[in-house]
Amino acid sequence: MSSNKFSIRKAKENDLIHVMHIIKACTEHMISNNIFQWNDKYPSVDTFKDDIEKEHLYVLVSANDEILGCVSITYEMDDFYRKIDWISPTSKNIYVHRLAVHPNHQGKGYAQKIMKFIEDKGNKNMCESIRLDTFSMNKKNNALYNKIGYNKLGQIYFRDQSEMPFNCYEKPLK
Repeated sequence: MSSNKFSIRKAKENDLIHVMHIIKACTEHMISNNIFQWNDKYPSVDTFKDDIEKEHLYVLVSANDEILGCVSITYEMDDFYRKIDWISPTSKNIYVHRLAVHPNHQGKGYAQKIMKFIEDKGNKNMCESIRLDTFSMNKKNNALYNKIGYNKLGQIYFRDQSEMPFNCYEKPLK
């Protein structure tokens, strides 16, 4: 299969088992590399059930219908982002959460393809920017967001996940 043959669609309830398989594999992969971004409490199956019910969860699907990754996107800003001095107005923005690509498929540009999909969606919907956070100790994620034009603006903490901060990024679309 060519890595260029893929689609991104809204997740359905029957995708949940595949999404959780990816999340478990990613969590184990990160922990084995001393990246304590996710754990057995977060992200939970209930979080993803809620994402599916609200139609926030998208899946990256290969040409042969294998789910390779997922991402949740919303238009609502969570309270923990309020302390960040964002570049663009906080009026219409996309927030990226729980981006994951199965470790067997990492390094093939899929995360960039997912982010391009989100940016295209943001442009189509006249959004001001794309905003997200990623664990400060996850060098690969931080390098990815820098490479594709995101600005690091500050840090927040999720103490139930780690004592280390999470970096907040934004990419203006206008």
